Amino acid sequence: MIIDNKFLSTLICDAPESWQVGLQEPASITMEGILIFNKHLLFVIIMIVTFVGWLLFHTIYHFAESKNRFNSKFVHSKELEIVWTSVPAIILLLLSTPSFLLLYAMDKIAEPELSLKYVCYMMVLDGLPKNKQGYFRLLETNKRVILPTNTHLRLLITAVDVLHSWTIPSFGVKVDACPGRLNQANLFIKRFGVFFGQCSEIC
Repeated sequence: MIIDNKFLSTLICDAPESWQVGLQEPASITMEGILIFNKHLLFVIIMIVTFVGWLLFHTIYHFAESKNRFNSKFVHSKELEIVWTSVPAIILLLLSTPSFLLLYAMDKIAEPELSLKYVCYMMVLDGLPKNKQGYFRLLETNKRVILPTNTHLRLLITAVDVLHSWTIPSFGVKVDACPGRLNQANLFIKRFGVFFGQCSEIC
């Protein structure tokens, strides 16, 4: 497949960048759901860390040995035990509900308009073309696939040598590729772009 450099410059190239900290821009409904859940989870974690940090500082500052010469007679409280048992349970419930909904939505099988079984091989540094834009080491394959947007797709994934974990971060798709087994993944691409997959397993 020959791609013009001018055409590449107009597309969004969803490849890892140097010193990248955040996730890639979502290109599918699945990835949008993952990003929303990620923000929800980060908010809850920040609130927990802030509260625990304040509680530790308050305890260390106000209950130092120099400020409390006498031992406390506080040894047991049923109310306190109920609180520190029920609050984490409620927090876990708040986290598990959107997580299970997202997992259910990701596993839901829609009627595909197109099925794809694709075999490709990753190109090493010696096989990359010289002075070409759009080629990335350890991400580029020997051939590219053009897929339609706003279409329900079914991906059939397998391997011919060892176990792999095939993924495209912008799509929020990760499927095990096992020799002799055909795994299935659903995909609904929402925007145009050049997307790169990878293996997320030490294969």
